[in-house]
Amino acid sequence: MNNRPVCRLFGNCSALGVAAAWMLFSGAPARAQDGAALTLQHAVTLALQNSRDVKLAQVQYNVAMGEVRVDKAAFMPNLYTGSGLAYTHGFPALPGGQPPSIFELDYTETLFNPSLKGHQHAAEDRAKNQKLELERIQGEVTVRAATAYLELAKVRHSLELLHAEQASAAKILQAIRDRVAANQELPIEITRTQLTIARVSEAIVRLEDRGDYLESQLRDLTGIPESQSLDVQPADDSFTEKLATAQSDSEIESMAIQNDQSLAEAENERKAREQLLKGARWSYLPTVNFVGQYSILSKFNNYLEFYKQFERNNINVGIQVQIPIFSAKTSADVALAKSQLSEAEIMLGNKRQQVRFDVQQKARSVRELEASREVARLDLQLGQETVQQEQAKFDQGRITLQEIEQARLDENQKWVAFLDADFARQQAQLTLLQATGQLAKVFQ
Repeated sequence: MNNRPVCRLFGNCSALGVAAAWMLFSGAPARAQDGAALTLQHAVTLALQNSRDVKLAQVQYNVAMGEVRVDKAAFMPNLYTGSGLAYTHGFPALPGGQPPSIFELDYTETLFNPSLKGHQHAAEDRAKNQKLELERIQGEVTVRAATAYLELAKVRHSLELLHAEQASAAKILQAIRDRVAANQELPIEITRTQLTIARVSEAIVRLEDRGDYLESQLRDLTGIPESQSLDVQPADDSFTEKLATAQSDSEIESMAIQNDQSLAEAENERKAREQLLKGARWSYLPTVNFVGQYSILSKFNNYLEFYKQFERNNINVGIQVQIPIFSAKTSADVALAKSQLSEAEIMLGNKRQQVRFDVQQKARSVRELEASREVARLDLQLGQETVQQEQAKFDQGRITLQEIEQARLDENQKWVAFLDADFARQQAQLTLLQATGQLAKVFQ
């Protein structure tokens, strides 16, 4: 008697768990692996550690923080020193009005400059966007790694089922040839069965190619070398339970708006442009700098010819105030900042509406795929029960080998269809969890 999978596939039975049950009951040999099995959690961890996209996003965030520090530097103490000699004929002055000196020490610190302060705050808000971009890239890498892992496991189990289909079809072909030789079957049935075998072989080739691609992709994401075996394991029921979303449509929509990185980035950009407008408007006020200078002058620059008293060591400390009387650039900056802020506000509203539509579509997709999975589950259950009935008839000699193998062939096809339906649902659930900010809980 042939041992067949007897899992009844009720709601909590995942596709990969079902495939594992089939291997257990059918006695299918485990795939030979040299190293330890790669778990889904470990695959995601390795992908986040080795992803070039994540590393690039981290560097871009560091660059953004560096730009913030550069803008802040103007409001912090800045001390410069220098030395030099200059020949002067006539009044001792350098280009810019300063007297030539042997040694000079300058101190500057901006106390009040609305335009510079606006640019600093805008840079801080845009740096927050780079942090959000880093988190978004990490989420995408997590989904890519998890999807590649789950699909690779699904493909390998589907291949095992297809090889079983191939064996059943070969038995059917032999039985039909025997019946044709005995004039009990028409020769066309041989061609029809050969076509079935060819279709199974075609599906095997496609799955093998897909498996090779997924393995290469997973190795690229995780950094696992070709010399090391890649043994993926089916996801367990606890993972399937974590993927399930129990929230209502309104709750899902609210969570998406609260957690969507692109929407948060649009809000930060709006705030950045608001800071630029604020700085531009306040630029009509004076700017205030604290300045200081110590210089050592030289006697050979003829200072005594122009000054009654020569002082070699000079110290100047004070507040420098610059009052704008008329600045065409300031009014132009204000007008530009207003238009840029209006643009950012419109883009923010559009992004919020787009996020709402996208998450609604993702939620609908999950519901549709759950319904498709349930159909595939019941179809598979029916196929299993049919095989059990046909097996009992075959043991009693009431049906032929061809009929029992055809039933097994149909069951294997339904297994493959169920695995495909369950993987599609898992993929949609991962995407929805990413959109609602719940992805981290799955891989805790």
